[in-house]
Amino acid sequence: MVTERSFGSVSVLFADNGGVVPYGNSVVVPGSEATMLIDPSLALDRDPVDADIVMISHAHEDHMAGLRHCSGETYAHRLDAPIVGSLELLLDEYDFTPEERAVAATALTTEYHLAASRDGVHGVDGDHVFDLGGRRAQVIHLPGHTAGHCGVLVEPDGFFYVADIDLSSFGPFYGDRGSDLDDFLASLDHAASVEARWYATFHHKGVVEGREEFATRIAAYRHRIVEREERLVAFLTEPRTLDDIVDHRLVYRPHVTSPWVRATERRTAELHLERLVKAGAVHVDDETGLIRTVA
Repeated sequence: MVTERSFGSVSVLFADNGGVVPYGNSVVVPGSEATMLIDPSLALDRDPVDADIVMISHAHEDHMAGLRHCSGETYAHRLDAPIVGSLELLLDEYDFTPEERAVAATALTTEYHLAASRDGVHGVDGDHVFDLGGRRAQVIHLPGHTAGHCGVLVEPDGFFYVADIDLSSFGPFYGDRGSDLDDFLASLDHAASVEARWYATFHHKGVVEGREEFATRIAAYRHRIVEREERLVAFLTEPRTLDDIVDHRLVYRPHVTSPWVRATERRTAELHLERLVKAGAVHVDDETGLIRTVA
């Protein structure tokens, strides 16, 4: 299920499907005193990997599906650590209907094999450094995707794992209750400012070499946010309800079906509307709830 490639002393375990959901690319960072595994993917089911330290970049099911194979100490940013340890808190992150929640819960337990709870998930702050012996893994807080979403910078290799800043044509995902669009934009700028030789994503692109190439790709990725906002403004030249926007879809293509679709579309629309209302570009009628652009 995986193909291993080395970047300096860091190994990336590429999922054989290219890191498309529900799979992803896990990272192994060896040191003389400890080995770190970052984001154990579902792709590791056939070739389990254990490590002394397991770092979960953020509380999403695909990034922790392989935790059941791991015996090492588990860490995540303190804002996401409780969610990593609780299936119910993970489900709470989405605005599910009761029916959608039931379907999602089944998927999380049968497809991703998540347990109802996991004890001993340690919370760390951004800039926390794991000294692995001859190799340092620094946590870099990159919120927006989730509140506790993080990257990991490995030195002296110059390897920067950016997790779900995945550089895909799908674009940034900010569909959780803990998502924040302004934070995501700031995190993209922060990630682009980090000097590294290699930049690795959990999905799709895999590893990009060179800061200049990474900056080009992250700029295109960032522009997807702008494009969504432009599409929303165009749609709001006539009065619309929030449900109209959800049905119109800013994120998913019309044929995509899953219990996550409407919850994600609603949260995405809400975040864009907050920005547009604050900018004075959109007005929400308090009586009718209708939303339209300001003439």
